[in-house]
Amino acid sequence: MTQPFRRAEGGLIDRTKVETFHFDGRALAGHPGDTLASALLANGVRLVGRSFKYHRPRGILSAGPEEPNAIVELRDGARREANTRATIAELYDGLVARSQNRWPSLGLDLLSINAVVAPILGAGFYYKTFMWPASFWEKLYEPLIRRAAGLGRAADEADPDHYEKATAFCDVLVIGSGPAGLMAALTAGRSGARVILCEEDFRLGGRLLSERLTLDDAPALDWVAQAEAELAALYEVVVMRRTSVFGVYDGGTYGALERVADHLPVPPPHQPRQRLWRIVAKRCVLAAGAIERPVVFEGNDTPGVMLAGAVRGYLNRYAVLPSRTAVVFANNDDAGRTAADLTAAGVTVAAVVDSRSGSLVTRASGGRGLRAVEITHATGRRETVACDLLAMSGGWNPSLHLTTHFGAKPVYDAALCAFLPGQSPPGMSVAGAAAGHFSTADALADGGRLGAAAATECGFVSPEALLPKAATETTGIAPLWHSGGKLSGKAFVDFQNDVTAKDIKLAEQEGFRSVEHMKRYTTLGMATDQGKTSNVNALAIMAELTGRSIPDTGTTLIRPPVQPVAIGAFAGHHRGREFRPTRLPPTHQWAVEQGAVFTEAGQWLRAQWYPRAGETGWQETVNREVLAVRNAVGICDVTTLGKIDIQGSDAAEFLERVYTNAWKSLAVGRVRYGLMLREDGFVFDDGTTARLDETHYVMTTTTANAAGVLQHLEYCHQWLWPDLDVQMISVTEQWAQIAVAGPRARDLLRRIVDATTDLSDAAMPYMGAAAITIMGGLEARLFRISFSGELAYELAVPADHGDALVRTLMASGKDFGVTPYGTEALGVLRIEKGHAAGAELNGQTTAHDLGLGKLVSSKKDFIGRAMASRPVLTDPARPTLVGLRSVDPAVSLPAGAHLLPRGVAGVAAHDQGWLTSTAWSATLGTWIGLGLLAHGPSRHGEIVAAHDPLRGRVIEVEVVSPVFVDPKGERLRG
Repeated sequence: MTQPFRRAEGGLIDRTKVETFHFDGRALAGHPGDTLASALLANGVRLVGRSFKYHRPRGILSAGPEEPNAIVELRDGARREANTRATIAELYDGLVARSQNRWPSLGLDLLSINAVVAPILGAGFYYKTFMWPASFWEKLYEPLIRRAAGLGRAADEADPDHYEKATAFCDVLVIGSGPAGLMAALTAGRSGARVILCEEDFRLGGRLLSERLTLDDAPALDWVAQAEAELAALYEVVVMRRTSVFGVYDGGTYGALERVADHLPVPPPHQPRQRLWRIVAKRCVLAAGAIERPVVFEGNDTPGVMLAGAVRGYLNRYAVLPSRTAVVFANNDDAGRTAADLTAAGVTVAAVVDSRSGSLVTRASGGRGLRAVEITHATGRRETVACDLLAMSGGWNPSLHLTTHFGAKPVYDAALCAFLPGQSPPGMSVAGAAAGHFSTADALADGGRLGAAAATECGFVSPEALLPKAATETTGIAPLWHSGGKLSGKAFVDFQNDVTAKDIKLAEQEGFRSVEHMKRYTTLGMATDQGKTSNVNALAIMAELTGRSIPDTGTTLIRPPVQPVAIGAFAGHHRGREFRPTRLPPTHQWAVEQGAVFTEAGQWLRAQWYPRAGETGWQETVNREVLAVRNAVGICDVTTLGKIDIQGSDAAEFLERVYTNAWKSLAVGRVRYGLMLREDGFVFDDGTTARLDETHYVMTTTTANAAGVLQHLEYCHQWLWPDLDVQMISVTEQWAQIAVAGPRARDLLRRIVDATTDLSDAAMPYMGAAAITIMGGLEARLFRISFSGELAYELAVPADHGDALVRTLMASGKDFGVTPYGTEALGVLRIEKGHAAGAELNGQTTAHDLGLGKLVSSKKDFIGRAMASRPVLTDPARPTLVGLRSVDPAVSLPAGAHLLPRGVAGVAAHDQGWLTSTAWSATLGTWIGLGLLAHGPSRHGEIVAAHDPLRGRVIEVEVVSPVFVDPKGERLRG
């Protein structure tokens, strides 16, 4: 615990405190301000993991979120987290970390035998190797592959932590806090604009944290501290540390993940571990910096081979000596700073190899730790140099990922040997290294200019940016992608997925020359790092192999999220009972007071039945509720039915196209039942739609399918018929709706509607609709529709008045015996009446199957018409809706039972249909049901067998009309 590779002074760590952590069971020490990676290096730990496919020893490559090698498992028990980048994991006292992908230990990994059989494990070996014999796939090959695949272990227990979602609005979003980002935030913030600065690190400063630079002739970190203090003092500026912006979406919306408590052993009470932000910004300045490229050569994955910029970070920010003897290998001026910083720290720099002078590092050797590199000079002479660190740099790639999320492709700049942002998403500008402006002076100028422009575009007056003075830096570079001559051996391009230069050569030979094909054939860029250190090298190698230029070779698509995001963060509080929000109808509290038993219906919690004292079970309660509706009057909250307000001069035409039946002929003040098909001709949904005036309709949908229907309608309008003048919006939550059903329904309503409303059959006939007032002027809508088959109405009032309405109805109808009924009684009533519902509208039935063929117009076009007319969907032999009555009235009918002819064996070959819905009918005194039966309408009066194999029962049932009660409809029109 002596930290032998910790520098005696310097760095941005708190040396007054020591934090103990464990790696693979070994106790080590670090300081606040360390990452796990810097603390491991300070303790002399170079070997941190094994590679995915070959189980080769791997060390730390980078110092940032692009890290492909140092992927570890953190924490214990339920909080165990696999595949965490050690380079961004903040050290805390008590941290437990383990290496991954090794057995039985990191030092002795028996699966490293894969490296011996590497010739057969190249790109595409799965497809070539496991073809024969076919029977071995499920028995041998797949189990072995699944056992070997994957990295790390997921926790065995439920995650005990919480995750939140939040939304923030701002004028200017600044992404990144390097010199460009800080300057942009300062300039925009000084104008009075609302600014959000997101930085994925726990410190502000970006690359300035890792460099020995000066600004205004003082250490650059002094300017960072001043900028941080000024931003904190600006009231309209919010600085969000530990926050990664991972995606760009429509309307200036950005997705961001805040790691609220990842740097703590356990989140504080009432705090989430992570928070998913939806940031809506008028303008955005992307100042995400750049990512250094490795160079491809044999052994470039050996522990001790690191990126040159990362070496400077460990030296200057964390006060860590990554080695005792180093070699620097680069193709650019920037890496010269690494040689200077190593020398200043007392590290022996054995060689500086600059490819521009013709010398190359062509091989690194050392197994579990670098021991030497082979240098090939321009003359062809080879030289072996002993070292324990190789600091390599192939140049810098701008972090332009967020600029591509609207489909724009990056543009190659040959002078910089890098891709630059193409067309950015609306409202976004790119500053600093992310735009290819790598010098500190250029980054500061970019940030000041673009921050001011963003504030100005938001309507603010920005003062002139006062830029600190920065020293002149050179950024010369010459192309260098690989330095191994022949593309053979273990020269790695994608470290995380073990993709070599040889794999890319094989992809080219086998015809996978498109960069998208190469990616999928080799799995390049498909790991959690998304190829941040590999993609450009890979496509440059493919360009050489095919004789094309790099721009002609192109790039793969970059998709969000830019950085890995835990599924828990996307879910937020949506887990367990909160997996989806439980919606309560306006009468919920009243139903609780009545002692209702509740059930989930779609997203809603609805009253299932209302038990009374002395009732022995739910069936007795439901029987009472059903008979009350049949003989007196009952009320039921039907607010949960989807309600969609549709308006516009083309509203009728729109309904004609989405419904199977006619709508232009519907008169104002009338309601019509509508049937909606999917494009494949199967029933999608049903419901009623009322015409309130010439251009105004209100559609109802089933409870469970309300969101799906609205989505379907919006798709039809936006994509199929955008020229139609029609608008729609869900008003389900805006209106409380109560069904009043039974012979005394009209009598009850007369007691609460205002005197101006005429409820006679002439004024309010069956399927009528009207805007009325009730209870002394409250605006309401009245629809004379019936799901129960009785005289019935549905009364809609603004949702805030739903509770008062149900209480008024109960008080007004007391002498009528008014009875609340729940979803169970509602189901019995609709089965008695033969109405199809969810069990029949299961996505597998057609209008013909449900006996609704007359609703399918032959005079107009509508969605699903062509496919619905296919002979197989109109075949009389298809299972069709029928009623089913138990031959023995007391024998219960199980929903789901299969219908077979009497006397035949209970096998699938004899299956002719099934029972979809069943209930005990208190009205008829027998068990009844609805079902789908082959040749159903022609078989009324036949006895068939209902087979219930789960319960070992066979019940004889009579096939009857699906309308059990009031087949002529006299009651609902009475």
